[in-house]
Amino acid sequence: MENNARFIDVNLSLSMDLPQGMQEQWEPLVQVTGEYELFEELYGEPNRENVLRFLGSDLKNSNSILSCLYSARENARGVRENLSTELWEHINSSYINIREEFEKGEIFQNAAGFFKKIKTVSQLFIGMVHSTLSKTEGWHFANLGRMMERADNTTRILDLKYFYLLPSSQEVGSPLDLLEWHAILKSASAYEMYRKSYGKIQSREIVEFLILDRYFPRAIRFCLIEAENSIYAITGTANRTYSNTAEKKLGALRSELDYLSVAEIIQFGLHEYIDALQSKLNDISAEIRENFFLQKESPASIEQWRNKEE
Repeated sequence: MENNARFIDVNLSLSMDLPQGMQEQWEPLVQVTGEYELFEELYGEPNRENVLRFLGSDLKNSNSILSCLYSARENARGVRENLSTELWEHINSSYINIREEFEKGEIFQNAAGFFKKIKTVSQLFIGMVHSTLSKTEGWHFANLGRMMERADNTTRILDLKYFYLLPSSQEVGSPLDLLEWHAILKSASAYEMYRKSYGKIQSREIVEFLILDRYFPRAIRFCLIEAENSIYAITGTANRTYSNTAEKKLGALRSELDYLSVAEIIQFGLHEYIDALQSKLNDISAEIRENFFLQKESPASIEQWRNKEE
């Protein structure tokens, strides 16, 4: 939910600051979410209204903001006894209020304000999780999922720059290029912290900050460190070892980033590296699902089921 709000927010910022004569680009937002085939099937032309509707309120898109809110409320309802009253009321009221605003067309009338509200709703949720829930296994599962999703989101925010192609290679370092990088930082809520660390806006340093920084909460390396801490808390495995494939692959990727330099990323190709990184994150998420959430039937139970069918 918050991810879509951030993607759209960066595009809205760019649209307001683009040089005169340059058209708004909405296709990159759909490309970077990996849902372009579904979008083409449902809408065809990637214009402002179609993209806002697809990423905002279309229930046929399981990753739209409204779909995510609906799923969050239904999942929360299923584990209501494990949630604080404040957290449940926030989830429930947020879904009702934002659904009503979608129905009123607020997303088209005041898009910037609307998506700022979406981000605030998400941040309040995270704050309530941290301040009203005991840090037991359930909390660590929530944190593990959030960190993995946040890492993936940061790769997609960075990849937006790839889809926003400059008119020519001579434009690298131009005001337009810097404008796009400025918007990327803003969309990751990273502008102030980046400027405190590096000062001048430069593409190489932005890549280093958003991928390799170990202290900024939306940097990919930070997210992997936090995710690894939570998975160890869940399993009780000793630090820097592993007891399942999810821990093994998560630890391997975290270790890779510990020893990676921005020069190696640039040499490999930013888009190509991000593409490979997204695949590894998806693989780790699949391993987490396989190891912790899929029920594995024993040979005995399978045999009992077969006998029952016969």
